[in-house]
Amino acid sequence: MPNKIANIAKNTSYFTLALIIQKLISFTYFTLYARYLGPEDLGKFYFAISITTICSVFIDLGLANVLTRTVARRDEEPKKFFQSILGIKLPLAALTWILAIILAQGNSDLVKNLIYLASISMVLDSFSTSFYSYFRGHHNLKYESIGSVGVQIVVLISALAMMSLDKSVIWLMVGLPLASIVNFAYTIILAKAKFKLSLRPTWNWFAVKTIFAVAWPFGLYAILQRLYTYFDSVLLFKLAGDWAVGIYQVPFKIVNALQFLPMAFVASLYPALSMYWRDNREQLKITFERALNYSTIISLPIMAGVIALSDKVVLLFNKGFHDSILPLQLIMISLFFIFIHFPLGSLLNACDRQRTNTRNMAIVVVASVLLNLLLIPLWGPTGAALTVLITNVLLFVLSLIISRQITAWRWRKVLPTLGKALSSALIMAGVILFLKAKLSFFLLVPLGGLIYALALYGLGGVKREDMKSILVSFKR
Repeated sequence: MPNKIANIAKNTSYFTLALIIQKLISFTYFTLYARYLGPEDLGKFYFAISITTICSVFIDLGLANVLTRTVARRDEEPKKFFQSILGIKLPLAALTWILAIILAQGNSDLVKNLIYLASISMVLDSFSTSFYSYFRGHHNLKYESIGSVGVQIVVLISALAMMSLDKSVIWLMVGLPLASIVNFAYTIILAKAKFKLSLRPTWNWFAVKTIFAVAWPFGLYAILQRLYTYFDSVLLFKLAGDWAVGIYQVPFKIVNALQFLPMAFVASLYPALSMYWRDNREQLKITFERALNYSTIISLPIMAGVIALSDKVVLLFNKGFHDSILPLQLIMISLFFIFIHFPLGSLLNACDRQRTNTRNMAIVVVASVLLNLLLIPLWGPTGAALTVLITNVLLFVLSLIISRQITAWRWRKVLPTLGKALSSALIMAGVILFLKAKLSFFLLVPLGGLIYALALYGLGGVKREDMKSILVSFKR
């Protein structure tokens, strides 16, 4: 058991470090895009990405989750199971690419070409994800960590090159398929050299039926999640125009960039929860409680800090994005609920409650579409941001209720941490607001982090042993 816990910590450290670097690079080139393109062209760019990102889920249909879980549990012969997954995904990839091309029609030539380029990434990234899912099942996140950083570096270099040549938005999109090609080649080399995987797909009707019998709840959930995450940008484009999409992308990308911590933790947590559900229910409860506390401690200072500094954050882009301030503040309130839902959703999937997870997401997607149709015509990107807040609270409540039915995790292990973290975050925000007019943004950020850490330590939210454990994990 200690070795399994140590492996979770090690994988979390690998992936957390990689996601920090990845998100920093991603946020850097997004900032460059925003400053270079302005709201209108930025809106066209991310409308194309939203369309292909929604479509991409039809290539995977939950197969990545099933592959990771199957490999982690050793329920099947992993290598043969992987070949069956490849056999299923090849025709799905062809059909989904055709769907993306169809959806591109009816837009301007520029937007159509952007969608065509983004669809190349859509297909290649889906297959790279399958390789990484297999690696995750073996509790190996090191190679995925390297690959995720490498992809962002390729995109950044491409963006800098195109901007230096004063190229248009279409040329900026070229960096995405280029990075996907590099990533795809990297995963193939690893699959052959390190894991001895055969890349020959197999087609077996019985295997296909068996896999989809397990995968369909994951797949339906993934479809709903993609619609929930990206359909608001599509609706904004259709109801309020490309400017509204560009304005909305600033808070959307900031929140997306800040999710690297729960993403890293859950990437390593999910296989462990799957094993504990089968082998050790007491450890399942303890691990889940720690995950809730971890998410709480990390999310609250980020939420409070960005809200307090929202006007300065928006200035990182340019004056054309001033209207992003209020949407940013609204979306940042939802950050706590987004962070907490990562371990909640992972628990439901790992413990064979994926159908319940899917039902919850379906409720939230319907609520999101209805609210967006109501609020976007009234308030544009601010209406979309308000929808994000309301629906994330709804999803959090629905998942929280179900989690108590799976494992009797203890409120007394979670609520004290929530109270101490919230108090520390409010202290930090108060100091930032007091000093905001006197200090630069780049001084306020580390100062706020230091104040939060000291306040949390002083209130007993973290102990010395916790800090030592984190430091040892990162050293290893």
